[in-house]
Amino acid sequence: MTDFTDEELALDPQFAAQFEQGFRPACQLYLISPPAIDASFVDRLATAFDGGHVAAFQLRLKGIPDDDIARAAEPLQALCADRDVAFIINDSVVLAQRLGADGVHLGQGDGDPKVARKLLGPKVQIGVTCHDSRHLAMEAGEAGADYVAFGAFYPTSTKETMHRPEPSILGWWTTLFELPCVAIGGITADNAAPLVAAGADFLAVSGAVWNHPAGPRAGVAAFADVLASKTPPPRA
Repeated sequence: MTDFTDEELALDPQFAAQFEQGFRPACQLYLISPPAIDASFVDRLATAFDGGHVAAFQLRLKGIPDDDIARAAEPLQALCADRDVAFIINDSVVLAQRLGADGVHLGQGDGDPKVARKLLGPKVQIGVTCHDSRHLAMEAGEAGADYVAFGAFYPTSTKETMHRPEPSILGWWTTLFELPCVAIGGITADNAAPLVAAGADFLAVSGAVWNHPAGPRAGVAAFADVLASKTPPPRA
């Protein structure tokens, strides 16, 4: 039996348009921390939340000891709980368990979702990075992930990326699977519309909010119109 890669089985850009689209909730914002924070960041995060609805916040701090991340997380986690925002830890299942986080986001090298589920229990949200791979996304779903993340859709300075999916992968996923999908990578209020229209359930954003010239509140508010514009792709 021959195994084919995602690249060999090219996805028809109009795949989703061939099918009747079922109801999915409006796209929501998934906010990721900047790569470095200080004690004042809790105030910046509160200001960002003031800009509009944020569904989830991911604390993503690379190259920092877990004890330091745990100390930094305490006020941020409390703020998220107060604002009804899911608090997600990046990479570390052990740290997510230690903090009692609402979820953990796993890269392809950060552990097996099945193992994470056994450790964290049924209520903790587990997300998995799937780059531009339909195969990885289906594997993540079968392993019990609560959402899959595709990207980077656009150039980004937040992290090094080697994969650049087309928006059609979002339409393919939401046509065939109920599991939510997250679009990530260089997303701004100006370039997000095609991802929302394609079917993204969440937009993962970072620099567009933290580097907004008018501040993080304006950065979140800038996404309001595009998030409200989610409509099914036109049928062929």
